[in-house]
Amino acid sequence: MPHIELGNDAPGIRGLLRYRPDTGRVLSELAEVLLRGPSTLSRGERELIAAYVSTLNQCRYCSSTHGAAAAAQLPGGTSTVADACADPAAAPISGKLEALLRIAAAVRVSGTEVRDDDVAAARAAGATDAVLIAAAFCMYNRYVDGLATALPADPAAYTESAERILAHGYTPMPAT
Repeated sequence: MPHIELGNDAPGIRGLLRYRPDTGRVLSELAEVLLRGPSTLSRGERELIAAYVSTLNQCRYCSSTHGAAAAAQLPGGTSTVADACADPAAAPISGKLEALLRIAAAVRVSGTEVRDDDVAAARAAGATDAVLIAAAFCMYNRYVDGLATALPADPAAYTESAERILAHGYTPMPAT
């Protein structure tokens, strides 16, 4: 049960976005830009970064939702996402994505944990964007878990969320 009365029963961040539509719109727009806007990374790669950071932060709602969205867009699907979230170095992902996940893991601990050699490796692989995605998802994870939002009991709910994301992005959806 959430720590505050949200006035709706939507799970995870969806309930929080509906609770505060003014901030919800801004948070949704940020996710839209980071995960679906122009980038050197594919949408699936960006979803994987979000899922990885959320997994490290033990945010079940975000790791499950973004993991499902990444799986729907990456070769190898669920298996690739599970492997990357468990051990990026052993996962069937590009060197670029592995370098970005290393940076994302450092950002998750502290921005000061990002080392020059990590950035150099990511740049050499042609990568950008991981720091902002990782930092944003630390915020989203803490918002979702800090207020103890509801979690769907049925794992299929995360697949449905991923389908909604793929079809409509992160723009606020009408209350249902």
